[in-house]
Amino acid sequence: TYTNREWRDTKGRTPARYTFATLVDPHEELPPSEISSLRYWARIAEKMGVEVEPITRKDLAKLANYDALFIRETTSISNHTYRFARRAQQEGMPVIDDPLSMIRCTNKVYLNELMTYNKVPVPPTVMIAGTSDSEVAAQTLGFPLVLKIPDSSFSRGVKKCENMAELTKLATEWLEDSDLLIAQKFIPTEYDWRVGVLGGQPLFAVHYLMAKKHWQIVNHKASGKPDQGGIKTFTLKQTPPHVVETAVRAAKCIGDGLYGVDLKETTDGVFVIEVNDNPNLDHGWEDSGEKDELWVRLTQWFLERLERPEK
Repeated sequence: TYTNREWRDTKGRTPARYTFATLVDPHEELPPSEISSLRYWARIAEKMGVEVEPITRKDLAKLANYDALFIRETTSISNHTYRFARRAQQEGMPVIDDPLSMIRCTNKVYLNELMTYNKVPVPPTVMIAGTSDSEVAAQTLGFPLVLKIPDSSFSRGVKKCENMAELTKLATEWLEDSDLLIAQKFIPTEYDWRVGVLGGQPLFAVHYLMAKKHWQIVNHKASGKPDQGGIKTFTLKQTPPHVVETAVRAAKCIGDGLYGVDLKETTDGVFVIEVNDNPNLDHGWEDSGEKDELWVRLTQWFLERLERPEK
């Protein structure tokens, strides 16, 4: 269902100035963009002189035949997505996600220190390297608190601890595989703001609502498929300016690419929970506020870098 010919309208086509490779895994359960959304983008990009072609992990050898790369399967620095990003960068191609952004967003300890250094507000945080730190975390943050593995992604490796017994048990278990854990104050909200930032500018804003009877956006159930919470969409104009400004500041600490910044809005202010590379972009969801402008701007990001190479 992702073959090249289905992605473009061959009737009356103007020859493309550029061809963008989009890395996809047709079998991924929760991809950052559905194939139908990428087809939608391809139709918009086509009007801008760009052909969007799907490629898979088997196509690394022919990556240099393309002008740019957009990675639309879930990224990891330990699999082929990172190798594709590295290769694209070596070829001088504009790439989302770039290798450095992947590394920076993967490590939540680094992210937390980077935000703190740049005075971007984050929840009160304690690093845990051993059992004595768990006591410090409990005293500093109170319960419930949230415990995270440094390289956890999209609700995996993130658990809520209600008391000292739970914290000690989980920290002991997780420290067998990780040198460091992150404990953060639990900030209960009915939703997270997700602000998309592209090239240092806001791209979209949505509420990701909590999965039913669960405090995270994605509830990875022991059985069956992950259960995602709902989504509520806004235009950027409808989004509180301090939410947008904080998200942009956070994303700029990471780089110039595409990021999904998760924030919680409370009576004490706005807090950045994390900055994600490889954010979800789906037609009818993240583009509901800004409509086709989102896809136009995505295409323009690549075009600007192709037409004004930064030497």
